[in-house]
Amino acid sequence: MRKHLQSFDQALEAYLRSRRALGRAYRGEERVIGKLRNFLQATHRSDLDRSGFDAWRAGLGHCVHNTQVDYAVAILKFCRYRRQRDLDCFLPERSSIARHRPYPLPSPVGEAEVLRLLGFIDHYQLTTDPKLRRAALRLAIVLLHTTGLRRGELVRLTLGDLDLDAGVLRIEASKFHKSRWVPLSASATKELHVYLEARVKLVRSSAASSRLLYNCASRAYSANGISSAVSRIMRHSGIWPADKVPRVHDLRHGFAVSALKRWYQEGRDVQSELPKLAMYMGHVSIASTAHYLRYMPAVVELASNRFGNAFGDIVKGGAS
Repeated sequence: MRKHLQSFDQALEAYLRSRRALGRAYRGEERVIGKLRNFLQATHRSDLDRSGFDAWRAGLGHCVHNTQVDYAVAILKFCRYRRQRDLDCFLPERSSIARHRPYPLPSPVGEAEVLRLLGFIDHYQLTTDPKLRRAALRLAIVLLHTTGLRRGELVRLTLGDLDLDAGVLRIEASKFHKSRWVPLSASATKELHVYLEARVKLVRSSAASSRLLYNCASRAYSANGISSAVSRIMRHSGIWPADKVPRVHDLRHGFAVSALKRWYQEGRDVQSELPKLAMYMGHVSIASTAHYLRYMPAVVELASNRFGNAFGDIVKGGAS
């Protein structure tokens, strides 16, 4: 069957090669196009056409709306690349693909809520490897809250990425191929020691390349696995109303907002501090970091107060 998709496969290989030459891994796009290819193969199609595209999209009903849009747009971009080299290949109309719906505003998780969450975990019923999983979940929440790691960065951490003497983590070639050192707080370092004590007793793999977070004696956490586990803990904790439970990514928002609030309260020049936060969080530029300034009432209030203290007299005086 591979020969029936030969043109598709050749175009895909060239497409990924061209995009990776620009410095992006394109793993997500490769996975989406791979799903489409598997569908074409399973339905005995020789290449992508309108009926195949529509049939594939019809099978995405289990995905949320924005994910369906992302998948369709990924295929659209691939088809545009093909059309530049083959005028006969199928190209979907952009108008046939819906637009994104607005994402819910983040709900940053504060320190008091994290402490309550950790207390809940200590009494949460776990059926398998409870000591290891409890320690792993505690460590995951502490690291997400105190370092602002992405969930993918968290689960890719290996034992070799730890430098406990210096109190830092090595984040290797993460988003945008950026690597960085992430200093740990005293509380995060303590939590890491507690987890490692449980891990060494229950997990046989101790090589430097071995993943840090395990959910049982033989299997490391995946990104989806850690998200599901932390989300479940958040829902069951009763800390938030059922319709306002934060997302796992909101822990990263909480880290950024806490840093911005602290700088405003300490009277620092926030604009000059933003590059430091961008480096710490692994952003490609401060434009991404500035995203956390939006829609955060606590930060907006502090910024407004600072502006009022500095220029309030000018504004009140009006034009002369």
